[in-house]
Amino acid sequence: MSKKKMSRFLDKFRSKMIKIDLGGGQDPQPGFLNIDKLALPTVDVVHDLEVTPWPLPDGCAELVMGSHIVEHINPAHGGFLRFMDEVWRVLKPDGQFMISFPYAGSPGFWADPTHCNGCTERTWAYFDPLEAGGGLYKIYKPKPWRVAFSSWDVNGNMEVVLVKRREDKSYLV
Repeated sequence: MSKKKMSRFLDKFRSKMIKIDLGGGQDPQPGFLNIDKLALPTVDVVHDLEVTPWPLPDGCAELVMGSHIVEHINPAHGGFLRFMDEVWRVLKPDGQFMISFPYAGSPGFWADPTHCNGCTERTWAYFDPLEAGGGLYKIYKPKPWRVAFSSWDVNGNMEVVLVKRREDKSYLV
């Protein structure tokens, strides 16, 4: 979709908070812009989320939701880091990224042969420059997030809410 077409498409969402459902497929969240790589009748934007940049403008959303999508993002060669940076790019400052997924190593994680990216509570410290003294963040230096909420069951699912932080050079000192 061209930038001009995308801009016209997003105009219908401008009067209210723009919310994005990543990989909503045939069961999108009501009121959310549904982005999926499958061209289904319920999908608003057909796009592979592992291909960046996404056809969305910077800072166009206040909320992004990813229900059972991050475990499908191939982490090889920095793929998951690029995915997270892309979510950060499309969010407004202080926007939220709400994620749910099977806990790495849980029966639900291993059951699906397309799961390739296991995440645990420690995963998110790599994205939060103030988590655990910032030591893990400084390894890869992704776009900065704040972990606002994290809940998990090692035999079940994990839910995380990340808030987009503003970039700050002090995070890398």
